[in-house]
Amino acid sequence: MKYEVLRISSGKDATSGLLFEVSQNKRTFLAYTLEDEQRDVKVWGETRIPAGTYKLKLREEGGFHNKYLNKYGNTFHKGMIHVQDVPGFEYILWHTGNTDEHTAGCLILGNTQTNNRIAKDGFVGNSVDAYKFVYSRVAAAIEAGISVEVEYIDYDGDIQEIVDESSNNVMDKLSEISGEIQVLSAKLDNRKIDWHGY
Repeated sequence: MKYEVLRISSGKDATSGLLFEVSQNKRTFLAYTLEDEQRDVKVWGETRIPAGTYKLKLREEGGFHNKYLNKYGNTFHKGMIHVQDVPGFEYILWHTGNTDEHTAGCLILGNTQTNNRIAKDGFVGNSVDAYKFVYSRVAAAIEAGISVEVEYIDYDGDIQEIVDESSNNVMDKLSEISGEIQVLSAKLDNRKIDWHGY
């Protein structure tokens, strides 16, 4: 099972995003997200984690776990959603909150979001309901023994040109289609063109 955190707006103090569940090549929107800001040099409690793909597990110890166990009970809460093996970070969790003041690199979930260009600390609202909705899906999959991962994607910021094999295949296909169109056009004009696929 796969999730994506699409970071859509990096502000001075916070990063706004969207959380999707990815299944059968389809994205389903689950919640708005809020994280700390992007920094080239990590400042503890003030820096979002690097973009990348990480495994998710349930962390069954620590302060957040005990707090949520008391708040939600053991029939619902089985452990904190814990992002594994993040370079330079420890104990990255998904939890409730409203602004970047409620996170130290973790992901906050919400059902509403305020533009982080307007609210400097960012803001997500209705966080408890969003958390419960997302948590039940992720925790059930982990408890069922399904491998669960999340990809954090920096959609905002610098746009980089991507050239890969697939783009070369697209150009080849476009060239082929262009040649076929020329042949068809010539036939309509009762002309003959020798076309060799290039």
